[in-house]
Amino acid sequence: MTVDTATVLAGPPAAAALIASAAGQAAHLPVVPHLVIVRVGEDPASVSYVRGKAKKAGDSGLRSTVHALSETTPQSDLLSLVASLNSDPDVHGILVQLPLPGHIAEAAVLAAIDPDKDVDGLHPMNIGQLWSGRPTLAPCTPAGVMALLAHYGIPVAGRRVVIVGRSQLVGRPLAGLFLAADATVTVTHSRTRDLGTVTREADILVAAVGRAHLITPDMVRPGAVVIDVGINRVVGEDGKARLTGDVHPDVATVASALTPVPGGVGPMTVAQLLANTVQAARQQLSQTSGVPGDLVR
Repeated sequence: MTVDTATVLAGPPAAAALIASAAGQAAHLPVVPHLVIVRVGEDPASVSYVRGKAKKAGDSGLRSTVHALSETTPQSDLLSLVASLNSDPDVHGILVQLPLPGHIAEAAVLAAIDPDKDVDGLHPMNIGQLWSGRPTLAPCTPAGVMALLAHYGIPVAGRRVVIVGRSQLVGRPLAGLFLAADATVTVTHSRTRDLGTVTREADILVAAVGRAHLITPDMVRPGAVVIDVGINRVVGEDGKARLTGDVHPDVATVASALTPVPGGVGPMTVAQLLANTVQAARQQLSQTSGVPGDLVR
């Protein structure tokens, strides 16, 4: 089977549907879900990401607050802020924007966030819940990938999934989500031998390593669904920088469906953050006031 042109799995329509669902749930809560984002330093990418997340939250009917701290903020001060947010019943979701300055231990900060408010899904307890197959706050990009597949009606159960990349942010938690959805999962990485032989076995192939055009057409089984999580900045022959993914554009001639970069998985990450915030608010309300808090999946 050869596909002339892959179906484009565009992120914006799927993200809009996810946000609309989250906003609808939030409208029925007795409080407005409140997301607090903490940024340390003035890294341009982080500043842009945080501004975009806060704006999207506001546009969706959620409340958002940004704490912008100095690059030289001591780790102890950041941990104190996190502790105060943990104890504030008016705060439902906490996100500490990564990366952090080198003098701050990211693992210590992530572990300090209340797991019930960890809308980034990176607390060890939430990761453990995910791998136990239990409902939890899942990392936004992996959960966004699953929501994207569901939006486009792409079945997962019983299918062979190959993930290229084993990062804590994407590859590992995504494997857990696929397992929970009854897929057969293989995770590959830099030590995998004959990578192309493994990737050609995939019904669903996910590339998440941050290496431009790593996945070429000969590495993809004809008719496979390809999810490109990579975002790479490359300079063309004209000297202009452009964003591209981990998947070579020519894969569109082999795959049955393919996410674009940009405009594929990226919008889903922010949408899932908002969905996680609403989920966290519902769960916290169920613990304090008896409001039904069954987890949003």
